[in-house]
Amino acid sequence: MGDIVDVTDLYREFGEERLPPGQRETSAFPVLSKSGTPSVSEPDVEVWGAVDDPTTFSFDEFRDLPSETQRQDFHCVTGWSKFDCEFTGVTFPTLAEAVGVDDDAVHVMFHAADGYTTDLPLEACMRRETMLVWGFDGETLPADHGGPVRVVTPHRYAYKGAKWVTGVEFLTEPERGYWEQRGYSVTADPWEEERYA
Repeated sequence: MGDIVDVTDLYREFGEERLPPGQRETSAFPVLSKSGTPSVSEPDVEVWGAVDDPTTFSFDEFRDLPSETQRQDFHCVTGWSKFDCEFTGVTFPTLAEAVGVDDDAVHVMFHAADGYTTDLPLEACMRRETMLVWGFDGETLPADHGGPVRVVTPHRYAYKGAKWVTGVEFLTEPERGYWEQRGYSVTADPWEEERYA
């Protein structure tokens, strides 16, 4: 695993303050989801779409990809932020390298075990800070926080970070995920308060 990579200063790319406008800092880690915590053991993670090598990783194979631990901040669209979370997993660029991304890929849809989907432009995903994680603060990621595997997006509101991930789909044109279809922002930049479309 090695050292912890601290990315808590990424806010400087987006705004003046570490705490985005309209947010309050909390030491708690509230649990929010579309419809409760599904029963998920160790799902396969399927990667398909505009990629060179569509692959279904078993949970063990996924954990065998090169991984790291990052210290990140977590911003919920409902108005709270938790600083200094330590997440362990695979960076999105590492996953992309493992499957090879087609030149015409422009967007990504994350699929979850409870039917949730969320989308991001490929460029927002192709950052080291976008991770698919299975560890939180040195422990296994709890099921209510999205374990076995969830996405974290410290540069976006956390509804972009799908819990209970079962699939990553590379798209050649944008599509809208669950909340995005219901009026939430596609871009979801916390420092611009892009909560709703």
